[in-house]
Amino acid sequence: MAVSLAWRLFKHEARRGELTIILLAIVLSVTSVLALSLFSERLQQALTDRSAEFIAADSQLRSRNPVDEAWLQEAKDRGLNTAFQLSTRSMAFAGDNLSLSDLRAVNDDYPLKGQIKLSDKPFGEAKPTDKVPRSGEAWIDSRSIQLLGVSVGGSIDVGDKTLVVSQILNEIPDGGFSVFNTEPMILISADDLEATGIIGPGSRVTYKYYFAGESDDIEAYYDWLRPQLDREIHRWQSIEDDDSPIGRSVARAEEFFLLASLLAIILAAVSIAVAAQRFSQRHFDPVAVMKTLGASKQVVRKIYLIQICFITALGIVLGIVIGFLLQEAVVALLADSVPVALDAWHWRPLGIAVFTGITCALLFSLYPLLQLFSVPPLRVLRKDIDATLSSRALQFLFSGSAVFLLMLFYSGDPVISGILFSSGIVLVASLLGMTYLLIMLGRKLGSGGMGAWTLAWARIRRRAMGNSVQLISFAITIMLLLVVLVMRNDMVKQWRDQLPEGTPNYFISNVTEDQKAGLTQQFEDFNVEYDKFFPVVRGRFVAINDEKIRTDITKEDEEVADEGRQGLGREANLTWSTELQKGNEIAEGVWHAQWSPTSTDSQDIPLSIEKELAENLGIQMGDKLTFNVGSEVITATVTSIRTVDWQTLQPNFFFVLHPQAMKNFNPTYITSFHLDESRKADISKLLAPFASITLFDVDARLDQLREIIDQVSMAVEFILVLVLVAGGLVLIAQVQASMDERLQELAILRTLGLKGRRIRFSVVNEFVIIGVVAGLMAALANEFSLYLLQSNVFQMPASIHMEYWVIAPIAGAIVVGILGAFGCWRLLSLNTSALLRKMV
Repeated sequence: MAVSLAWRLFKHEARRGELTIILLAIVLSVTSVLALSLFSERLQQALTDRSAEFIAADSQLRSRNPVDEAWLQEAKDRGLNTAFQLSTRSMAFAGDNLSLSDLRAVNDDYPLKGQIKLSDKPFGEAKPTDKVPRSGEAWIDSRSIQLLGVSVGGSIDVGDKTLVVSQILNEIPDGGFSVFNTEPMILISADDLEATGIIGPGSRVTYKYYFAGESDDIEAYYDWLRPQLDREIHRWQSIEDDDSPIGRSVARAEEFFLLASLLAIILAAVSIAVAAQRFSQRHFDPVAVMKTLGASKQVVRKIYLIQICFITALGIVLGIVIGFLLQEAVVALLADSVPVALDAWHWRPLGIAVFTGITCALLFSLYPLLQLFSVPPLRVLRKDIDATLSSRALQFLFSGSAVFLLMLFYSGDPVISGILFSSGIVLVASLLGMTYLLIMLGRKLGSGGMGAWTLAWARIRRRAMGNSVQLISFAITIMLLLVVLVMRNDMVKQWRDQLPEGTPNYFISNVTEDQKAGLTQQFEDFNVEYDKFFPVVRGRFVAINDEKIRTDITKEDEEVADEGRQGLGREANLTWSTELQKGNEIAEGVWHAQWSPTSTDSQDIPLSIEKELAENLGIQMGDKLTFNVGSEVITATVTSIRTVDWQTLQPNFFFVLHPQAMKNFNPTYITSFHLDESRKADISKLLAPFASITLFDVDARLDQLREIIDQVSMAVEFILVLVLVAGGLVLIAQVQASMDERLQELAILRTLGLKGRRIRFSVVNEFVIIGVVAGLMAALANEFSLYLLQSNVFQMPASIHMEYWVIAPIAGAIVVGILGAFGCWRLLSLNTSALLRKMV
């Protein structure tokens, strides 16, 4: 019986449009969550595939020794593709010329992701290839061509093997961004490795094994492999571990997509909460009639719970269809400019969308339904009698639980979920206090006279509870839109700042003191802008407060590998300066420029260390660090800890000493310069007098980084638009929720003879006041949210956005005022008799 009656009521109210608001709210929630989640996951998949090119695979295993063949066979058995590369440093000879080179030996399957790029001439345009060197061939880069004085078709000797130079190598996918220790590169076949005879006991060799396949298969393989790995010998690297500027940019974009989807979930929840409240209030009278006719509370409960289930099911189906079509339309529009994995289908967004619709509909409808079930039969005779359930604590408990459950379920990130949830609590608490303030102002400003502002304040006081809910809804919506807008602006600005106009696209290292003047003159003669020269000395970090630490382990060191504290794990690049480098900030202590020597004791010399490294190695202010530089020992005291912006494409250092510590050393220097694409041919002439220096060409990498940043920025802007549209629809739903009560107020005012113009102005003024307050409180909560998000999630410097303290109240007044006037315009245009007929 209850099901039959519920279905009849559902069809009746659907024809009358009574279910429109709550149905649209559920459709909005499912549509926005599905469209955002599906698009962001497809986009994330495309960006992940793109970033995989920079490690030449989905995952990579580095080892100091060859790995067990059974490990590779297990990977193949699990459906993974594998490839191999060996890298070492070796001398290359061509006649009387020689050069220390970065030798890479690869098998036929390399690379699994990305492409090797070749050039027709030294420093020429890069062209991709799907081939690798054949046995007996060597592909050498442009710098090797210059240093060895060889051309394509010539030959070079690597160890005991003579190889024919068959191609000019431009770049390999996992060439890296490091400008230190970058020798000219030579790529050969792994089949020629044994014949060179360069690999023997004590050789410093890195074996790289590449894996590509489905993410679940790779994770399962790593779970199998991990117990067999030795952290002193092996290092597993996945796409998520990519710490290059590209990797960090993609990771930050993925965090933004997650944030935007969470905001869409909250917006959907707010819209359903408002719609459910209205649905409940509009059914107070039917429930009272049913109870008068003898219906029990249990029957009423079943009828409306079943009806909510009907609405939820219909809303979810419509939302899924619309969300999928919307996402497909956007993908088609952006296909030429933003990479989207069209062949990837993710069931998770669909499950999240359905779960969101069900959870929001049930938990956010629960308190309004409890109110509805508690309506007494006497309301049939007395319309002023409301529901007997008045505890707002239940509403906040149900609503808060639903929001946090959805956020945590979707993100799996308690930090982001906790930040947004706590920001919402702070905002709601502040707005409840602001509501009481508005009531007090309404008593003073809403008494005496019948002006538009007076009527607006009187209405705010009279509808205090309804306005408090509306104020909270408006403020939360504006706050979420501010969060996503400001995060988008800050992220895109930071990405753009990474690559300003004239960003250096070439780095030069191994410049000696004697070569500095000549190189400077060459830059001036060729009209090339260059950066400062950074002095560099290679040193081994060996002790903290005279306690030995573990350093890079070679075969000779293996018997003492377990002794000492954790160290850097490799040689350190030491530099010295009294000028704080761009992108560095002192987090603790004082900079070198404020130090003056008081003795000749080297232990008094200050040293600055990068903050994250200090935390990882347990180094604190005042610790004494010891380095071996050749046969010399340097001990310096940590007098400052720096934060370093690793996003800047310039040389950055973990350790910066005072020049006093290095006065007895002869450093080499590193610098960078920018050269336009049209002037690439000048590089050979520019560097011709300096055969011993090393050139690192990052132009191709910069182009890739710019392309990814442009694509990610456009994707972020699209997601921002989606969230803004969802927010606008929520605001309209909130305005519509108060229409019934406003209908009665307008009818009474018209009956009393008040002019339509004054009524219209009073309604607009009411929404303007609410919009100003909501915007101001949203700006406050926005700063709180951004501080926590930027500091704890996005690892960005937090800042105050004062402009939004002005923009938010003004925008709130304009947007809410316009939406309020637009939503009420149909009622405001009706005459007195029409208003009275609609009330019947």
